[in-house]
Amino acid sequence: MPVTDAAGKARALYDARRTRTPIPPLTDAHPSLGMADGYAVQQELVKLILADGDTVVGHKVGATSAAMQRLIGIDSPDHGPVLTSTIYRDGDTVGLQRFIQPKVEAEIVFVLGERLAGPGVTVLAARTAIAGAVAGMEIVDSRITDWRIRLADTVADLASNGAVATSSQLTPLNGWDPRLVGMTLTRNGELIDTGAGAAALGDPVAAVAWLANTLGESGVALEPGHLIMTGALHAAVPMSQGDVFRAEFDRLGPVTIRVGA
Repeated sequence: MPVTDAAGKARALYDARRTRTPIPPLTDAHPSLGMADGYAVQQELVKLILADGDTVVGHKVGATSAAMQRLIGIDSPDHGPVLTSTIYRDGDTVGLQRFIQPKVEAEIVFVLGERLAGPGVTVLAARTAIAGAVAGMEIVDSRITDWRIRLADTVADLASNGAVATSSQLTPLNGWDPRLVGMTLTRNGELIDTGAGAAALGDPVAAVAWLANTLGESGVALEPGHLIMTGALHAAVPMSQGDVFRAEFDRLGPVTIRVGA
């Protein structure tokens, strides 16, 4: 059965986003909450955000690494919307005041060229529908106190989405394999992590196919122009004022953000 009072739980998360004041995990009071419950709350939360004038311009796929899935006790990814208000460009300054407890994750972001509607979307069909890839840096954030998230908590909270910065160079997929793309992440010029495209569900394109098929069960399609965030290629890194993060990808080039007050 779906969670009771999904609207009330969504309102609590909405207020936490607005006031930047975290709330206790939803699963503290309701330990039995699962993925379906989380999506019921997420749906209500998105309604509240869109009523403020925001729009959905894509989707993120989260928990794409085996390590993260083990951490929150699942065997598949989760997803959430990408909102217009959360988009940054290469070189932008990101203000800490927008977030509660943000962390940085570098990842491959695809831009769709054709509509994708599941079920039945294959990896080949997803690759054909992708216009190209850009270098991406997600800012994950949690409206749950101290990141004490379980599955239903992160799903309800827009899959812990905070914001995303993307490069402006769109690279078509012709002649290269996103699984083999290498990435380095530096903070203030110091190397802090590396990764490869295969860290995202074994294949970032497979993340797009999974998303299309999962959303298709609810009658939702991926539309041309949508940004599809395919998942972190390394462990999330906390952000502090004054930090400059730069992720450099094979084929895709770099993306940089500066952390402001």
